[in-house]
Amino acid sequence: MAVHIRSHAKINLGLAIGPLRADGFHSLTTLYQTLALHDLVTVEARRTAANSITLTSNHPRVPIDASNTAWRMVERALAELGVTAEVHIHIEKRLPVQGGLGGGSANAVAALLGLERELGPELESPIAACRRFKIAEEIGSDVPLFLLGGAVVGRGRGEQVTPLPELPSVPCVLALPEIGVSTPQAFRDWDALQAASQTANSNSLTHLPPSATIDELSRLIAAAFGAPHSSGVFSKREGRAETPLLALVRTGIENDFEPVVFSQYPFLGEIKRILLGGTGTEDEAVCAALSGSGSALYGLYSTAAAAQAALERLQGYGVAGVLTRTLPRREYWGGLWVDG
Repeated sequence: MAVHIRSHAKINLGLAIGPLRADGFHSLTTLYQTLALHDLVTVEARRTAANSITLTSNHPRVPIDASNTAWRMVERALAELGVTAEVHIHIEKRLPVQGGLGGGSANAVAALLGLERELGPELESPIAACRRFKIAEEIGSDVPLFLLGGAVVGRGRGEQVTPLPELPSVPCVLALPEIGVSTPQAFRDWDALQAASQTANSNSLTHLPPSATIDELSRLIAAAFGAPHSSGVFSKREGRAETPLLALVRTGIENDFEPVVFSQYPFLGEIKRILLGGTGTEDEAVCAALSGSGSALYGLYSTAAAAQAALERLQGYGVAGVLTRTLPRREYWGGLWVDG
């Protein structure tokens, strides 16, 4: 019998890019946060003498062959586990196909979990759970975070993940402009910007190497989560204690992709201003930023009313948007499986 799994989006609460590594990837530090918004992945599988994988989707831009991350995840998992099966995956797409929300990576993890559930409980053993992370790291940089959910620190190229303590849910607005941003090109543009900056500041003692931004973001994350907030991080506007998540974003954490992406696509920078702004302090975002390399942007808000006002501002400018919320780890796992 087929199983149905929610496949959640993520945003990046800060993303620091380091120098290019020998393997061709950049070193990264980022804070991932899962959202309630999700795709729906259906997996049907049965053991057979030989492997057979098929994939369908309601979205024409979702690849339905071996280039799909969900397909590759299942194919790799079957090989790792020494199991042969006939597997069908259906992806009901509700998230943007590209946009920095991790939709394809989340689909891959949902397909893996569905495969395990379909083929038998022995595949859900602790050993299999360790294998999940190994396989996920091979499939993509932000795939492993979806094996944790909630707030997750990503290091290396993003695949070295560490769960952070549970955080209360806060309202979130996603802006989904019809702009395609190439992640490889964004990295190349960032490299070019760094090279130009290093040349201009070659005689400056204050120029910071790319690794310094990674170190700084790591310190900000440690400061925000390293002490109980009962001692109080307080909102300047509201005069009351706020959550560690909102305290963290108020420190001014940044996404290093923004300067190069906003330079290439100025309207994305304007969308960020729309998300941040409001008619009064009650409507202002706690923070707004590009998610990953974009093109999706998000705003986090202290109240549902402020989030609704931001959504209406977006709509007034003709920008598609959706109201959702951040999703803590307990809720992420508690609501993963869909009955029927």
